[in-house]
Amino acid sequence: MGSSEVWYGVVTSASSREEPRIRVSDHPFLRGISPDWVATIGDGSVDTTYSAGELIAREGEFANRFHLVFHGAVAIEVDADPDGPRVVQVLGPGEVIDWSAICPPYVWSFDARARKETRVVSLDTMVLRRALESRPVEGYQFLKRLLPVVGSRLERARRQLSTLPTR
Repeated sequence: MGSSEVWYGVVTSASSREEPRIRVSDHPFLRGISPDWVATIGDGSVDTTYSAGELIAREGEFANRFHLVFHGAVAIEVDADPDGPRVVQVLGPGEVIDWSAICPPYVWSFDARARKETRVVSLDTMVLRRALESRPVEGYQFLKRLLPVVGSRLERARRQLSTLPTR
């Protein structure tokens, strides 16, 4: 079965309404990677819709999912301001939320909060890490796509922190 045939059920936190199914292989982050490898990492995936304001990931908690954003908007936040969290970046469809689930110590480095109704497919990171290690060519393609995300996120966080008043 090719990845274009792999479908995932819907879990909706906002309501129990049915939504059209999403194919993991349709996410831009994964396009061009071997379809059978994408099908492999899709095992154990969960398709979830979050309501506006709902937390998708919390800084400091165990990161056991790798989130692919399909619809909506996600605010990446850092709690470095006494007045509350600061938005580092807003992500939209086609983007990934964080790398924390890939790299030890497997702890979220930022909060991720839905800004409006947002639909993500979350990959099981144990399945993903095994696939990265067992298929180095595809793993390298995946990591080449992930490294610019890491760099961009860190640069945006650095800029946000540099605007904080000194104590």
